[in-house]
Amino acid sequence: MRMYDIIAKKRDGGTLTEAEIAFAIRGYVAGEIPDYQMSALLMAIYLRGMTDAETAVLTDVMARSGDMVDLSSIPGVKVDKHSTGGVGDKTTLVIVPIVAACGLPVAKMSGRGLGHTGGTIDKMEAVPGTRTTLTQQEFFAQVNRIGLAVIGQSGQIAVADKKLYALRDVTATVGCIPLIASSIMSKKLAAGSDAILLDVTMGTGAFMQNLEDAIELARLMVSIGTAHGRKVAALITDMDKPLGHNIGNAMEVAESMAVLQGRGPADLTEVCLQLAANMLVLGGKGSLTACRAMAERVLSDGTAFAKCCQMFEAQGGDISVLQDPDRFPRAKYCYDLVVREGAGYITANDVEKIGNASVLLGAGRLKKEDPIDFAAGIELHKKLGDAVKPGDVLCTFYASDPALFAAAEEMYRSGLVISDRRPAEPPLVYARVTADGVERF
Repeated sequence: MRMYDIIAKKRDGGTLTEAEIAFAIRGYVAGEIPDYQMSALLMAIYLRGMTDAETAVLTDVMARSGDMVDLSSIPGVKVDKHSTGGVGDKTTLVIVPIVAACGLPVAKMSGRGLGHTGGTIDKMEAVPGTRTTLTQQEFFAQVNRIGLAVIGQSGQIAVADKKLYALRDVTATVGCIPLIASSIMSKKLAAGSDAILLDVTMGTGAFMQNLEDAIELARLMVSIGTAHGRKVAALITDMDKPLGHNIGNAMEVAESMAVLQGRGPADLTEVCLQLAANMLVLGGKGSLTACRAMAERVLSDGTAFAKCCQMFEAQGGDISVLQDPDRFPRAKYCYDLVVREGAGYITANDVEKIGNASVLLGAGRLKKEDPIDFAAGIELHKKLGDAVKPGDVLCTFYASDPALFAAAEEMYRSGLVISDRRPAEPPLVYARVTADGVERF
């Protein structure tokens, strides 16, 4: 078998066999196939696509390219959650404690942010002292003791995905549904959970820019998971405006804790409740209505917040900052971005540009090795659809260096449009996708 023939077959629209896919992926991981040939195959896949069967095989080979975690030593149904990314997407810090407080164990591996999308592990490390690297023994023991743990993804999980994503990132082949689906699901399958809830974001801050593509990605991932014996569901959620008001690691943790204490933003609270309820359904806790009520109860009585504090404390975190966010280190400088001219409504506020503005302030990274300023970020005062007039404060920037404000402002304003017509309010959740089909809201 030759890589040349596999590339040519996909280039011409052919369907690759299981043996051909395995040969290409295993050879690349082993260093036997060079970057230039794998780049050619990725571009052929990008242009020609893959069948569902091809994508399922690709996912399986990628999942098995590294460690396959065995969670059988943790009793009960283990439910995982994955978001396809966005800006101000802090839902994991809310829904994991809710689900654990309702009696479902959560043994979750999460990632770091890159580019305009934030990462759960970076947010957790904004809490002083928090350890996000645990041994497997420590990880399992914590979940068995308190019901939850969130740690960084092992470098030995889905090794092929790590290598392929780095190549996709520099060859303009990231935005391909089969490649996105196999990347996400290979990691989820390797992580060992019995059930998986997918939060597929859609809008200017997400990979998927329209509903049909988002549904297609969700459908494909649900199909892959189901074929591998996992219970899987997906919610299509809005990313045409950030959830809540805060963007930036410490600021997002503070806002998440506000939700867990019953005083968070309505949009963030609602999406978290819907995600948590669907996780509980997958875990066999009852109907969607019953699970929603269960989630609301542990949120309102403080059980979920207590569970979150328990997790951070178990991982070495200083929980005083969770109980009193004023204890978080503050950015040295702040800057209010105001409406310059023209009263009306915010009819466009590109979320990717908002995210990139936060990166320019120091809240994110462009390269994996870049440091993060945990106190940097953006507080949104006006969002898509809000009425504004000259002099109104759109948002407040926070940074350690005032010289960073100019570039961040230029980035933010480049995605901002104010006009005299109020835009339609997008729904928070567009659809639910399961093995049984698509339910649109």
